[in-house]
Amino acid sequence: MTQAPLKIAVVSQYFFPENFIINDIVRELSALGVHVEVFTGKPNYPSGEVFPGYTAHDAVEDRFAETIAVHRAPLRPRKKGGAKNLILNYFSFVANGVRYFTRHARRGKFDVYFVFAPSPIISVIPALAMKRVHRAPVFLWVQDLWPESLAATGFVRNKFLLSIVGLLVRALYWAVDVLLVQSRAFIDPVKRYARADKINYYPNSYLQQEDFGEVCKLPESLTDLLCTHFCVVFAGNLGSAQGLATVVEAARILQDEGSQVRIVMVGTGSKAQWLAEQKLTWGLDNLVIAGAYPRTAMAELFELSAALLVTLKRDEIFSFTIPSKVQAYLAAGRPIIGCLDGEGARVINDAGAGVTCPAEDGAGLAACIRSMQAMSQGQREQLGTQARAYFLKHFELKAQCKALVRMFEQRIEQDKTTL
Repeated sequence: MTQAPLKIAVVSQYFFPENFIINDIVRELSALGVHVEVFTGKPNYPSGEVFPGYTAHDAVEDRFAETIAVHRAPLRPRKKGGAKNLILNYFSFVANGVRYFTRHARRGKFDVYFVFAPSPIISVIPALAMKRVHRAPVFLWVQDLWPESLAATGFVRNKFLLSIVGLLVRALYWAVDVLLVQSRAFIDPVKRYARADKINYYPNSYLQQEDFGEVCKLPESLTDLLCTHFCVVFAGNLGSAQGLATVVEAARILQDEGSQVRIVMVGTGSKAQWLAEQKLTWGLDNLVIAGAYPRTAMAELFELSAALLVTLKRDEIFSFTIPSKVQAYLAAGRPIIGCLDGEGARVINDAGAGVTCPAEDGAGLAACIRSMQAMSQGQREQLGTQARAYFLKHFELKAQCKALVRMFEQRIEQDKTTL
């Protein structure tokens, strides 16, 4: 008798066409024979406006990768940000998720509820409501530390309010069955609010370049730059967490030396305009603001780069996390320059993938770039080879999804033996 496939309900406020790792995980789980359904909101990140083809109101169902059902609850878009808009966005997903998703839990009888949880942590509440309708273990994949991230970003400064959020986090962690943390450094902070035996390390993974499908070509002007200069490429969000003032400081130091180095910033974000203004203010010819390109262009971009750059602000909470671009850079098999603290720097160093310096150390970043430029081509290729090997061992998406399915199955069997 053929065993019925696992039925997994993935609950996430963010999903395709928004660009998050959960999209690739859902696709791969389905490829492994798991029956997956997604419960999410209306796509509106990062622009703040609901994407074309969707409306903020009405619950709808569409398909992802042709066969995967995606249930979308009404959601108030985040608009241009700000505390009021974000709070309304967060709570609209919770309220409408509880209202609409529980109907499917009653009919679907899922084996596991799997919650992808970047901010806000309260996005787990609809899954807990589904669990009340039909009992199944809830796996919460913690991507962001609350209340620490609220304090670090300045979103909440009042100590009393932070303590209230801490109590909420404790209650939510208590209610779920398994806590997955994307960084080993998350374990101790999460243990302040949950039992240690609930916590498992499950890192973010990354889809390999060859699995992206259709390839988008870079413009000729950018490829010419990459081929004729020593280009250190930053690819990703240009936001306040990235500590971009450090990049400007390093560019100023290197500009004075008249080197062939170009620091190429690829992406967009809240600090993109500020970065462009700094380039003009200081006359930084060696700082290139290249704009944003689709994910399918990253293979060519990374391949033509002399080295890849990751930076973060100096803050304890940022030292706990591994920026997702680190996995992308490792997968590309290119040397890495890291200007960050903690877990992200540890991974780069453990992999033997490049050179690092402390967060917000502009002089240190300039020195790292100099040292990378001074290496022979063979030495840089060796760093890239080591980066790729480390990625395949620790972060490759297909292997990580198989490990996730094993965790689901083990928990289901454990629950059966305790009944």
